[in-house]
Amino acid sequence: MMKKNVLLFSVVCLSISSYAQSLTNYLVHYNQSFNGKTSANANAVLVYTNAENTYVSSEKDIKGELLPPYERLLVERAGRNVLLKIAKLKNGSLILTRDSTALVRQQFIPTLETKVILGYPCKKVETSINSNKIELWYTDKLGVKGAPGELGQNLGLVLEVVRNGNTRTYATRVERVKSIPEQLKLRGSEKNYDELSYKDLIWKSRFTRIPVFHKERIRFSDEVKSDSILRFANGTVIVKKVRVPQIKSSDNVFVQLVEQSKGDAYDRTGSVFIIPDNQTQSFLDGMKNGMATLPKYENGNGKAYRGVVRSHSFEPIVELMRFFTPFGIKQFNHLQLKDKAWQDSVLYRQDITELAGMLSDRDIYIGTFIGNYDKNGHEVSLELTIHPGFDGGAESPLRKAMSLFTTTNVMEMGGQEYGSMFDRDKGLTMSFHLDQDAKNVQLRYITTGHGGWGNGDEFVPKENRIFLDGTLQFKYTPWRNDCGSYRLFNPASGNFVTGLSSSDLSRSNWCPGTVTPPIYIDLGELKAGDHSIQVQIPQGAPEGTSFSSWNVTGTLLYDN
Repeated sequence: MMKKNVLLFSVVCLSISSYAQSLTNYLVHYNQSFNGKTSANANAVLVYTNAENTYVSSEKDIKGELLPPYERLLVERAGRNVLLKIAKLKNGSLILTRDSTALVRQQFIPTLETKVILGYPCKKVETSINSNKIELWYTDKLGVKGAPGELGQNLGLVLEVVRNGNTRTYATRVERVKSIPEQLKLRGSEKNYDELSYKDLIWKSRFTRIPVFHKERIRFSDEVKSDSILRFANGTVIVKKVRVPQIKSSDNVFVQLVEQSKGDAYDRTGSVFIIPDNQTQSFLDGMKNGMATLPKYENGNGKAYRGVVRSHSFEPIVELMRFFTPFGIKQFNHLQLKDKAWQDSVLYRQDITELAGMLSDRDIYIGTFIGNYDKNGHEVSLELTIHPGFDGGAESPLRKAMSLFTTTNVMEMGGQEYGSMFDRDKGLTMSFHLDQDAKNVQLRYITTGHGGWGNGDEFVPKENRIFLDGTLQFKYTPWRNDCGSYRLFNPASGNFVTGLSSSDLSRSNWCPGTVTPPIYIDLGELKAGDHSIQVQIPQGAPEGTSFSSWNVTGTLLYDN
């Protein structure tokens, strides 16, 4: 009986092996072009297919030259017609997702057009994907199916795909091969995910994420403590030390913050900043030891502005992103208005690539401030992301960056004076030193006006004037008149008898629920030595206890 079973097993294995060998395997090479031009560094698509399976890979993948994350497709045709997507992530792990209906859901419009491609008669079908017109040419003459992507796998053997008339994927060679490369076949080590989780893992594997804060509270209270997070100004400022990896000149760097109200109903000034530590004294020293220990700036009005301008021994903070909270998002969504569906949170995201030289390959102190006196305050999540660039050319040195001034009083609840030094013609005047000649010099300038009553600078346009070495270089009037676009972020915004809401009103370069982006003022070339910067703003006079102020930040960007 044992001998019969062994014999039967041998016959079955021989039969399976013979069947596998009897399958006709094809390899199709595809090139890709845009407006008739093929990239010099193109990675040809390779499709291996037979009656049972279709594998979509690439030339660099087969040669082992492709860096993860990258993806392969597998269509299991024998009786199932299942689409499998397999990806290799940066950490070396393999993940996959299965979809048994993806190919069935595809719909095409047949046409009467035909043409011959590589000697094979082809038919044309059309479809539309996300408003993109797609044309596919396929042949039935080889008795197998396949395509250079997910689309059209059930038509026949697709030999050309044209998107929007200008992006073309086309077969350059069809050949019979003995077998399918073993490296394309499933090994059993792949972890299975639903499609949404699979896509998310691939997406996040494409760039570097540096988490800073996760659902941390910024509120006026000393009750919240944490070993890894420093808290200042009664909890309205949080700071954490993080490690940033090396950044290449072709990379893109972003900062992203998500905010919700946990009790504060008002629009507040917010800032994401880093604390440079290149000088003898840093802003962190003032946070720890008291703002009175930091260098002071005076304009003659009798006030002392601490930690706002650069000196030979001190460098002020650098604002990565200036943002403004909306009126009570999430916490006050119960304040319903007809036809108003309030947003759940606000996401602020900004490109800060120009500051990569301050971040690359170092430990940095990064903080977030929201000025408020509410015991429940706000909740924030913050991260930096570094994205590889598209340019494969030679890398160049990162731009230099030097913090010059920041009047945003992130230590507002710790006694730091408001930026009201613009009530004198002197405004803000400071000096800086360059050790070497500088080229392509720019001033990265962020400005917002504050004073929340009718005649306050928040609601009155004021011209900003920038002087370099005593000469006027730039002037403009910062203003935002699109604040009504963000009404659905502001459930607690007051409504006036005029039919407007407070969040609708135009302001001095900010709106509740938005980022205030920097502007870049070209300064040309600067010689090594000492230089001066002056900022003048015709700040409005106080009215009773109400006063105006300006949050201005200047960071010098340059090349040597």
